[in-house]
Amino acid sequence: MATAYAGASSMTAAVLGPRLPRTKCSTSSSSSLPYLPPRPATHSFSTSFLHVSENRRFPSLQTRASSDETSGSVEVGEVFTDLKEKWDALENKSTVLLYGGGAIVAVWLSSIVVGAINSVPLLPKIMELVGLGYTGWFVYRYLLFKSSRKELASDIEALKKKIAGSE
Repeated sequence: MATAYAGASSMTAAVLGPRLPRTKCSTSSSSSLPYLPPRPATHSFSTSFLHVSENRRFPSLQTRASSDETSGSVEVGEVFTDLKEKWDALENKSTVLLYGGGAIVAVWLSSIVVGAINSVPLLPKIMELVGLGYTGWFVYRYLLFKSSRKELASDIEALKKKIAGSE
């Protein structure tokens, strides 16, 4: 039996390679990994990099504070007063709330429908092909030639006028 064990251990050594010498810190388990001392603590950035001035690191992002009113910033109070004026000018506030709520519900329902379509195995690929086909047709019909681009621009302008109510 001892010869069988010695033969097995020599086969293991032949397959796994020679054993590494054990050190004092190894545990009682028979691990073939050597003891590695802990790594010295090193900083990932050198201190000279951390002390680089902001002006040298980001020269294009320098700004100056001024008391001029020429800046394009809009105050929050102005936005709220404009919204309040527009809300007060509306005649049918309930209609606006109904349309806004309907739009939110429509977006929610459309996300549910898209999720359901994506769960069907072959349907998303078919929908992709339909989208690519429609995109190709749209490019050929409206964007490829100059006369058709002018026609598309006039159609968009007519639709804008129809929506704004100026037609």
